[in-house]
Amino acid sequence: MHEFKKFNEMKPLVEKLAKVCSEVGYIDPELYDKYEVRRGLRYRSGRGVLTGLTEIGEVKSYTIDDGEMIPCEGKLYYHGVDLEELVEGFTSDNRFGFEETVYILLFGIQPNREQLEEFQKLLSEYRALPGSFVRDIIMKAPSGDMMNGLARSVLTLYSYDKEADDTSIPNVLRQCLQLIAVFPMLSVYGYQVCNHYLKGHSLYIHTPPSELSTAETILYMLRPNRKYTELEAKILDICLVIHAEHGGGNNSTFTTHVVSSSGTDTYSAIAASLGSLKGPKHGGANKKVVEMFNDIKENVKDWTSEEEVTAYLQKIIDKKAFDNSGLIYGIGHAVYSISDPRAKIIKSFAKPLAEEKGKMDEYHLYEMVEKIAPTLLSKRNRAASANVDFYSGFVYDMLGLPLELYTPIFAIARIAGWSAHRIEELVNAGKIIRPAYKNVAKHVKYVPIEER
Repeated sequence: MHEFKKFNEMKPLVEKLAKVCSEVGYIDPELYDKYEVRRGLRYRSGRGVLTGLTEIGEVKSYTIDDGEMIPCEGKLYYHGVDLEELVEGFTSDNRFGFEETVYILLFGIQPNREQLEEFQKLLSEYRALPGSFVRDIIMKAPSGDMMNGLARSVLTLYSYDKEADDTSIPNVLRQCLQLIAVFPMLSVYGYQVCNHYLKGHSLYIHTPPSELSTAETILYMLRPNRKYTELEAKILDICLVIHAEHGGGNNSTFTTHVVSSSGTDTYSAIAASLGSLKGPKHGGANKKVVEMFNDIKENVKDWTSEEEVTAYLQKIIDKKAFDNSGLIYGIGHAVYSISDPRAKIIKSFAKPLAEEKGKMDEYHLYEMVEKIAPTLLSKRNRAASANVDFYSGFVYDMLGLPLELYTPIFAIARIAGWSAHRIEELVNAGKIIRPAYKNVAKHVKYVPIEER
């Protein structure tokens, strides 16, 4: 791996200056209350500060009764369509659902069969990278982090687009559709190149057949033998559907709105959203769930013992085990309290996959942690339930997906929502998004350098 020049030699000075930054940058938490600053754009109750309007996604986690917030079973809607009904609809027809979901998010209507087939054909036509892009861009500087590599590829595609800065809706829609179509290729090829050049494994670059769904395309390109079962493809497709959108307030989608409001190009906006999604507090959470469970499996002798599992989870909460963060990853959500509808959906499909893979022991361990953790966390007055990351990491593990691809898979799905929100922001273009910050530093006089 290449490093910045003289990094080690300059490290002591940088660390000394970083200490100064930390001391100067600290702001007394009481000042946030004094000036009524909503940290994280959230009220004390956890309810988000209203910063915009959208028709694309709706997250429902509470009802209002006489001005009081009452938690309820979580619901998620895509352009008014209940996510659980959407999944039930296409799975009962034995169809893949991600492409239909993209259509609903972008155009706000449920396509008939002819419209859906026409749209699927359009995406398959766009599923092609510029000539020599894999060789000249992806292979030239393999990245150890797939999200950074994906963002770099997206920014580089700007140079291949003759209308890159045209923000008219027809052009932006074309750009978004092309990015939605090639995200699986950028992600999987980026992983294959990293796996080869940085880890010494064989290099596989498979060109997927045009008739495959997005989920099938991912597995086809990833597997050395290009083989996968129908159940594997269907469950990965469901994962894409439930990750495709989550309202305008999640961090990466809000980033899409903020950056798009400046009038910048599509590639810059999507790259910024990728930077947000990369964060472990957002898209990187399912990796932490898998790592946490690997730690639990190593340290709990009897996975069927509720007493042993409870004791170890308490050690995690007490910051005496795993990563000493005190967090049980995959439990709790910034919005949902009673239930996350996405977690309910993915759990229902995780069981048949665990049966197919012979991993029912692990599935029961996940169920046990899901049952125990909220009770332990309630002692800290934290209402919590399993979130989407809790079972998605387990599903990805059973699908044989490498950890490095967990967050890029999230991005392959969420770019559908980002695209819809970018277009919505441009259609309703108003002022650039610019929230206020209050300066709380004291004014000081400039001192000549000889007198300091």
